[in-house]
Amino acid sequence: ASPCEILMALDDRALAQDLLQIAASEAWRIEQKYSRYRDDSVVARINDSGGESVTLDSESIQLLDFAYQCYELSDGLFDITSGVLRKVWGFDAGSSRPSQQSIDALMPLIGLPKARWKSPEFSLPSGMQIDFGGLGKEYAVDRTLGLLLAKTDAPLLVNFGGDIACNRCPGAQAPWKIGIENPGRQNQAQEVLEVRSGALATSGSSHRYLIAKGKRYGHVLNPKTGWPVEESPLSVTVAAATCTQAGMLATFSMLQGRLARQYLEQQQVEFWIVS
Repeated sequence: ASPCEILMALDDRALAQDLLQIAASEAWRIEQKYSRYRDDSVVARINDSGGESVTLDSESIQLLDFAYQCYELSDGLFDITSGVLRKVWGFDAGSSRPSQQSIDALMPLIGLPKARWKSPEFSLPSGMQIDFGGLGKEYAVDRTLGLLLAKTDAPLLVNFGGDIACNRCPGAQAPWKIGIENPGRQNQAQEVLEVRSGALATSGSSHRYLIAKGKRYGHVLNPKTGWPVEESPLSVTVAAATCTQAGMLATFSMLQGRLARQYLEQQQVEFWIVS
C-alpha cells in the first residue's frame, strides 16, 4: 500500500529485469503471507484461530521472536496485539475520535504476554489479534536486498514506501541522495541526505491523523492507554545498518512522545526529527 522502487547502477538490461522480478516477487510473497488484509495469510490464520494453537514455520517464528524482543525492549509500548484498536480509531477522511468507553471495551484484548508462545506453537486468546505491520515492511526491505545481492554486487537501493536499504553508492563521488519529506509541502524534501550504504526508516503521523475539537491526534497509538501518543514528532527518520533495526528505533522513539529526541540520543544513532 505504498510506492516501491528498486534503484540499481548496472548496464545489463536482462539482469536488471531479473532483479526487478526477484524484488517484486519477494514483496508480493511477504504481503501475501503476513498481510492483515488477506484471509489466507499467516496472520489471518492466527487471528481466526479462536484460541486454538497454531504451528508456525521458521520464518514466522523468527518474526514472532523479534516482535517479543521489541515488546521487551520498548517496555510494552511496541505491541503487535494493539492493532485491534483500529476498530475504533480511524485516521482517514471523515474519521472521528472514539469515546473512552469504546476504547476501554478493547483494552482487555491488548497485551502480548496474554498469548502463549512455545516455539513453534503460538496460541492467541479468542478475540485478540496480531499485526506485523509495525515491522513487516522493514523486514521486506532487508530480505529483498539480500536476495538481490545474491545475484549481483552492483550498487543497489531498495525503497519500500520510504523504508530504504542499500549496499553501496553508485560511485565514489555519487552517493544516493534521499530526501526527508517536508510535511507541510507534499513531494518536497525538508532535507536531503547523502547515503553510501546502510539503511533508513521513517516512522510518523504526518499523513495519518485526525482533528477533533481543534486537537490533532496522530495514528501512533499507546497500547497501554488506547490513545494516540501525546506530543510525538510528526516524523522520525533513523539510520542504521539494517532497515529492520532502523525501523525499530524510529518506531520506539515515536512511542516515547516528547522524549523521542532524548531516547534517540541515548541510542547513539544518527536521526532526523520533524516536529
